[in-house]
Amino acid sequence: MPSVLEDVRVLDLSSGPAGGIATMVLADFGADVLKVERPGGDPFRRLAAAPMWLRGKRSVELDLATDAGRRSLEDLVASADVVVASGRPASLERLGADAATLTALNPALVYCLVSGFGPRGPLANYKGYEGVVAAKAGRMMTFAGQLPREGPAYAYVQVGTHVASQSAVHGILAALLARAETGRGQVVETSLLQGMMPYDLSQLLVRQLMRKFPDRFVVDPNAQFSRMPTLQYHPVLAKDGQWIQLGNLVEHLYHSFIQVAELFDIYADERYQGNPNQYTEEAREELRDRILLRMRERTSDEWMAAFIENGNVASEKFQDTQAALEHPQLIHNGNVIEVETRDFGHMKQIGPAAKLLETPAAPSAEIPRPGEHADPAWSGAGTAGPARAEHDTLLKRPLEGVTVVELATIIATPYACSLLGDLGARVIKIETIAGDQMRGMLEGAGAAKTTATKEGISIDLKDPRGQEIAKRIVAKADLLIHNYRPGVPERLGIGYEQVKELNPGIVYVSATGYGSDGPYAHRPNAHPIPGAALGGAYMQAGGEAAMTVSDDVEVLRETARRLMRANEVNPDPNTSMVIATGAMLGLFAKRMHGVGQHVQMNMMGANAYANLDDFVSYEGKAPRPTADPELHGLGALYRLYQAAGETWVFLACLTDREWEALAKAMGPVLAADARFATAEARREHDAELATLLASCFAARDADEWESMLAEDVGCVRADAATVGEFFDTSDHVLENGFIAEVEHLRWGAYWRHGPLVQLSATPSRAGAGILAGQHTRQLLREFGYSPEETEVLFADRVVASEPV
Repeated sequence: MPSVLEDVRVLDLSSGPAGGIATMVLADFGADVLKVERPGGDPFRRLAAAPMWLRGKRSVELDLATDAGRRSLEDLVASADVVVASGRPASLERLGADAATLTALNPALVYCLVSGFGPRGPLANYKGYEGVVAAKAGRMMTFAGQLPREGPAYAYVQVGTHVASQSAVHGILAALLARAETGRGQVVETSLLQGMMPYDLSQLLVRQLMRKFPDRFVVDPNAQFSRMPTLQYHPVLAKDGQWIQLGNLVEHLYHSFIQVAELFDIYADERYQGNPNQYTEEAREELRDRILLRMRERTSDEWMAAFIENGNVASEKFQDTQAALEHPQLIHNGNVIEVETRDFGHMKQIGPAAKLLETPAAPSAEIPRPGEHADPAWSGAGTAGPARAEHDTLLKRPLEGVTVVELATIIATPYACSLLGDLGARVIKIETIAGDQMRGMLEGAGAAKTTATKEGISIDLKDPRGQEIAKRIVAKADLLIHNYRPGVPERLGIGYEQVKELNPGIVYVSATGYGSDGPYAHRPNAHPIPGAALGGAYMQAGGEAAMTVSDDVEVLRETARRLMRANEVNPDPNTSMVIATGAMLGLFAKRMHGVGQHVQMNMMGANAYANLDDFVSYEGKAPRPTADPELHGLGALYRLYQAAGETWVFLACLTDREWEALAKAMGPVLAADARFATAEARREHDAELATLLASCFAARDADEWESMLAEDVGCVRADAATVGEFFDTSDHVLENGFIAEVEHLRWGAYWRHGPLVQLSATPSRAGAGILAGQHTRQLLREFGYSPEETEVLFADRVVASEPV
């Protein structure tokens, strides 16, 4: 069986992890990836995770500032299928590595640009560091209030890099599929700024609804800062001083926790009947204190053993990413692999993004040295080239003609399916008669993002007639994507083998919490669980120093609040990105090699990718840097500073050239100080440098500093807006098309975040969110049900549609 990307030739012109991770995924699944490095190598090779995202590639050094270097690049581009580039558009143009130049040499080329802020607009040539983008886009304001100080807090998990890297993979695969139909290449664009969009689940929409319906949508923007966790999503401290994250959003899981915790006497009290969200405030706070004190009675290992044995309690210990490398389920899944390397010895590192059972990945242990392949030759026959004839086929969208059936709830998997819809796939969402739980959040606004660009039908899958409807739909699908725990699809008649009988070529995607089999596969999972287990929340909280141990219930309450603020929503969208990657790989294998198959991925492995900067272990590896106790950042030259007027800036100054520009702007106080004359000296005197820079930044407000420094040094205002406010008001966002106007059946016109990746010849689209079962009648008619049969199904509550 061929590998998924056999004969695909990828020229990696990117520098750093965003492009590096994207091309690592392509290499894992069989692409021939040639990394073009500047003389001396990619400067980001110094990062601890670089040996991992360099795996499976070859390396050549070219000086694109010279005519000889450009001629060599042109020779390679002529027979490449894909180019991946990163950086500021103006810099790429100066080097002759921009899209216009290279696609002119090879019209069949798929050129993918991963930029910081997008290809055009007033921010296009700002420095594209993760921290700069997160600060400017308002993401650091997401963590305001995590600590008892004013202002934004450093955003630790590199979500922009994660989303941009996976979006690049989605766009490249979609463009290659489109090229197979049309014979033409095109330009694919994504950015770290677009990478911030998945993590705003509702702010942009709710701001608009507050303007449109002021009496109905009233939101206190500061309420989240002091809000305690729900009883279902609660950090708790065990007897041995280990914090555990609970994640029992679904009501029956919460009651399983109450049972294991032996707190079932609460049911004798009428205040504790039914859904915990309906408890009175007094009852809820009394129970919260009981839970916190009860958890102190046993060790974390004792509690975890009881939770695992029960099988219906979502929980994981707070830990760092290095500890996650030892997680038994991650090892079982192949999310952790062990390899022997030439230059780094024995290494534990992240496994393939998805498990494709018929066309599996084969990640290589080889890590190229800079310029090792001085006279490279492409492997395989290649699939592009100047002689390739264009077809007569015209496509409107990259995934035009692809049908996806979604059976999923809440955020991770539904949002992944919306990403496929944005790329042009037809997505049919099958949900229960009661509807997806997301519909109960913010009067339905919470589901707008996760139901966007879909058609919807509500079916009772426990009724044989409902199962028959689902089977008729699935029989015509290209992909089925679900997020059930193992065993549930089989009980509903939609397990892989059952579906394969109906549709032998189906790409069947299981997006589970822990995996499709193995020691934890039976366990439930939800967004705060991988946040705690994979190290993201642990580091966002401030590391070990934040894991306060106490028997004082007030201290326990405040620590739990801070930990839950640190463990925000990112694990769900983190997962969405990898689910979409697995689905795209499965679709590519089907279209290019005629292979239908079972594709598996899980929340834990997906969040390993989001924490990829540390999901690797080898002798001599530098430890993951911890933010300072006040969550300003990672060091004097990569952190938040308070400026004049109680404003805040984020500074990213990582190169000697950037240091020279910063020192010049700050005046002689920096330039003349011998303690900071070299990069090594600056690291040695980091604390003194931070103190000095703090006094310098206090002299002007944040907007002045941004205007002075932003294009020469990474320096932007960090407190001007939340993510929702930024995307609601930014001219830069409008100019790049990062928001799109759509029409909702209930709310009318509104602006939503645009697609995460754009393709020049077959553009992405943006659809509105839908109501539950909004298209039930139309879909029943399409799949062979008469009007009379439809009315019987509605009357018997086998199907339903949410009223407008």
